[in-house]
Order: sequence, then structure tokens, then C-alpha cells
Amino acid sequence: MNKKIIISVLVVILIILAISVYFITKKGTNSNEKQNVQENAQAEQKEENKEEKSMYSTGKHHAQIVIKNYGTISLELDADMAPITVENFANLVNKGFYDGLTFHRIIAGFMIQGGDANGDGSGSPKLSDLGLDVSGDNDKSYCIKGEFLSNGYNKNTLKHKEGVISMARADYTQTYSKSLTTESYNSAGSQFFIMTADNASLDGYYAPFGKVIEGMDIVHKIEKVEVKEKESTSSSSDSSSSEQKEKSTPVNDVIISKVSVETYGVDYGKPETLDTWNYNDWVYKTYGINLNQYQQ
Repeated sequence: MNKKIIISVLVVILIILAISVYFITKKGTNSNEKQNVQENAQAEQKEENKEEKSMYSTGKHHAQIVIKNYGTISLELDADMAPITVENFANLVNKGFYDGLTFHRIIAGFMIQGGDANGDGSGSPKLSDLGLDVSGDNDKSYCIKGEFLSNGYNKNTLKHKEGVISMARADYTQTYSKSLTTESYNSAGSQFFIMTADNASLDGYYAPFGKVIEGMDIVHKIEKVEVKEKESTSSSSDSSSSEQKEKSTPVNDVIISKVSVETYGVDYGKPETLDTWNYNDWVYKTYGINLNQYQQ
């Protein structure tokens, strides 16, 4: 009798254990399934955020530059090669930054350069030009990373062939110090140039981001305009490290009437920006001299 009771108790215990194991296993399975669902949802959200960031981050896009009294230059922009550069250019275009500016620097057999708000190669765009909600002291000049090999960026394999559009930048190494290589490489803002002939010496040192697909006859017509000599400013964002004086300033303004980029009705993200190099700050950090006190 006692033996039967013991066996019955053991059976009950085994049943209870089996039921407990079942529910524990089921709970663990549900928990894993819930976790998998959450992880999948997070992954999908990341992909959506990546897509929403900017359509200009990848692929090819089309732009047009209308030049007063000359005609229209059509461009294909390559965001696969230079995503930050294309994104920056497109944002400035969409905010109307380039409309009314000029091609201020023209060298026959080399390139035509434009996109400077000052009209002389010395200017930089401001954060508000990108449509950012900033004002006063917060509305600072900015620049972008140079997407080319010498600056540690190896994805841009575009060459400076005839018709290629590339970003102009400053060269502080010649004017101030050879130690300012990185600052020079990362000094492009809004100025661009279109090649009128092949020039391999620029490859790896400037950021090409597209090419002319229609209107090279207009580019060549512009490069033949009458130019005069102008002494370059020390902060000029020129596309070559030539002499301080060069005959490259058009006698008559070559005006950019309108620049447009096909947006397909989408509002794109803003490019990653950097602070512009400041001469006074550099002098203070390097020599301990506060030039600001003498300029007040």
C-alpha cells in the first residue's frame, strides 16, 4: 500500500515537472520571438532612417546651370563617388544660394570657377544657406570634408577630365604654413569649377563630383571671355596653387541666373559640415598672439 502511494506521488511530481518545463520553454520561446520582432523592427527603422537622411547620399542626380546670355549647362552628379559634396551642392542649390552669383575666375585651357557669394574667391557659405534655423553668432561659415585620396578618402575615382565639375578649396600651406595641409584639404564650401581640358595634376587633391552631359559648347564659350589681372586674396578658395597674380577675372560679369537639381518633391537631409579655418585663432594657438584685440 505504501509502495503504491509512493509511486502515485512520484507520478504526480513528474507530471508537475513536465507541465512546468512546458510553460518555461513556451515563455522562453515567446520571449525570443518578441526579441526577434523587436530587433527586426529596429533594423527596419535604421534602414528607413538611412533612406530618409538624403537621397543624394547615393546614385546619380541631374542638375542644370543657366548662365545669363550664354545658355544652360546640364550636369550629372555622382553621389556614389562624393556623397557629402553632392549633398552640400544640392542643398545650396535648393535654397537658391547660387542664383545671381558669377563665374569669377576663368582660365582658358584649364577651368571656369564660380559659386562664391563675395564674387572674388574669398567667401564661404553660412549654415543658414543650407536652410538651417540659425541666426546671429550661431550662423557661422562652414566647410565640408574633401572627398579625395590625399585626404584619406579612397572611394572617389573620378578624374579631372574635360567637363568634370569639382570643388574649389583654399591652399593655406602656401600662404601661411605647410602644417595646414588638413585645413586646406577640408576648406571647400560652395565654390566649384568645371574643367575645360584634362588636368591630371588635380586628381587626388580636389573633389570631383560629376560631369557635364550637355552644354560643353557653352563652357568653352565662357572660357574665351576677356579677362583681366587681379591680385588674389590670401584666403581665396582657388582651384589651383598658382601665383598670387593671374589674369583670370572676367572683364564683364558671367552671371549664373539659376541652378536647379531634380528633387522629385523630396526634402533632403543636410550634409555633415565642419568649422572653417580661422587665421586669428591659428595665430593665437601657434604664437600666443591675440590679433582680435588689435582689430576691435
